Amino acid sequence: MGMTDQALFDKIDLHLIKVLNTVLTERSVSRAAIRLGMYQPAVSAALKRLRGLAGDPILVRSGAGLVPTDAGLRMLEPSASILRAAGMLFSDAKGFDPATAQVTFRLAASDYLDPLFLPQLVAQIKTQAPLCHIDIQPLSGESDYRVQLAQGKVDIVIGNWLSPPDDLHMGRLFGDEVVCLVAKDHPAVRRKWDAAKPDSWLEAEHIAPTALHPGAKGVIDEHLDKLGLSRNIVVRCPHFGLMPSMVASSLLVMTTGRQYCERFTALLPVKILPCPVVFPRLMYYQLWHERTHASASAKWLRERVKSVANALRKE
Repeated sequence: MGMTDQALFDKIDLHLIKVLNTVLTERSVSRAAIRLGMYQPAVSAALKRLRGLAGDPILVRSGAGLVPTDAGLRMLEPSASILRAAGMLFSDAKGFDPATAQVTFRLAASDYLDPLFLPQLVAQIKTQAPLCHIDIQPLSGESDYRVQLAQGKVDIVIGNWLSPPDDLHMGRLFGDEVVCLVAKDHPAVRRKWDAAKPDSWLEAEHIAPTALHPGAKGVIDEHLDKLGLSRNIVVRCPHFGLMPSMVASSLLVMTTGRQYCERFTALLPVKILPCPVVFPRLMYYQLWHERTHASASAKWLRERVKSVANALRKE
């Protein structure tokens, strides 16, 4: 650090960073003052100091409000990250005590997970960390979970990928075999599908999740595509959890992981049949960002996820 850098660094305190981040997110001195519990002139004075330090106006007038300059926009993520780190500084120094902790766990999870997974995870978190909040978000093919993880909108993402992204931390939860779920009285129960001639399976009436955007394919159809095959999808449904009930009262065929299907065989008049086309195993992972890698509370959450996955797999 040069002499001038050091002099500059000594002028920055955490409160100033907090003012900077709040003014940038609120884009208004008066709203920032309310959120910070400060008087407006004090916020204006702090902004003036920040402009001097940055050698840039940071925010400029535009119509009725303020908009960040390019330099101001570049300060948004670093200032948020400094405030987050400061917040973790003392809570993490004490370690994470689930009995007294009051944090919000944010996770995004795919619909295709074992239907007992999230209920058991929530029960485990609430039993061991009674004061914590849990925020579960859907994970769809178009939710940009990379950005959500990077911005701290979610702590972990749980789902299945053919090849998970390599720029994130990853923990394997379980692998699952692809099978078919059909009604008990489906003709295929008596006349088994033939692996040598998968046509009768391909031509059956298939139910599949709604495509997230036109032409988008899930893991099943992506693989069939590679083999130069395509199945006859007659029903698309956005609610994965309702698909087994639709199968139970129709001739529809649902193709997904065995662990998922097994949850419904005791509840509905359905049967699991082997799939005549060989699919790679469905692999389920939890993904997280470098940012939360060392956080004690996030580590605790990842351990809970792992333990629920292990318990469900042993059943």
